[in-house]
Amino acid sequence: MTKFNNKLAIVTGGNSGIGYATAKELISEGAKVIITGRRKEAIEKAAEELGAIPFVADQANLNDIDSLKKEIENQYGKVDILFINAGITGGLISIENMDVENFDNVMNINFRGAYFTLSTFIPLLNEGASIVFLSSIVASTYKPNSSVYQASKAALNSIAKTAAAELAPKKIRVNMVSPGPTKTEIMNKAGLDEATLSGLTDYLINEIPLKKMGTAEDVAKLVVYLSDHTIASFITGTEIIVDGGMVL
Repeated sequence: MTKFNNKLAIVTGGNSGIGYATAKELISEGAKVIITGRRKEAIEKAAEELGAIPFVADQANLNDIDSLKKEIENQYGKVDILFINAGITGGLISIENMDVENFDNVMNINFRGAYFTLSTFIPLLNEGASIVFLSSIVASTYKPNSSVYQASKAALNSIAKTAAAELAPKKIRVNMVSPGPTKTEIMNKAGLDEATLSGLTDYLINEIPLKKMGTAEDVAKLVVYLSDHTIASFITGTEIIVDGGMVL
């Protein structure tokens, strides 16, 4: 028997990076996993590779969230693990030069979408269920040209703690995992060229006490740990940092 036999998990943004690695880890432990993503081809390809169930949904689109909820309610019933992972960094833009489109794109996915994914799925969560938000160490850092991304993650941490207090009577736990620099595709999506990306990677590694980047698998294993009610039943409202000591 594996630890998540007969458990249903949802992973938003599950077609790549940390979401993909977490879905893989959950499946290896016996869970039935539904992964979501915005691009039909990418999410179906990932689901086939993983042995997951694909659902095309944009976390920023509240109608998509409602459709996902109805489909799961009709097909599967209750949910045991909810990993709210989907997110974007947006452009590296100063506050002075910030445009409304970039602000809205980041906030609609990272905060508004995450908030209403949580809100929508609460009625489907079993007693003893686990909710994990993918946050970031940027929630408590204040680097130039990253104001919106940082603010979106700080807001996410705030609602996660409130949710932990609200859902405790139902024995539903809510936690946050905050990675530091991690080898995923998200930085490529920020629009950086190869030379800039390579220079940034070298800089970050030099800033990390353990002198290496984290991996998606490092984060996935922690999400799975927090999702296990038998070993993490007394952990809620907690932010766990996975950053190689960067914020020491």
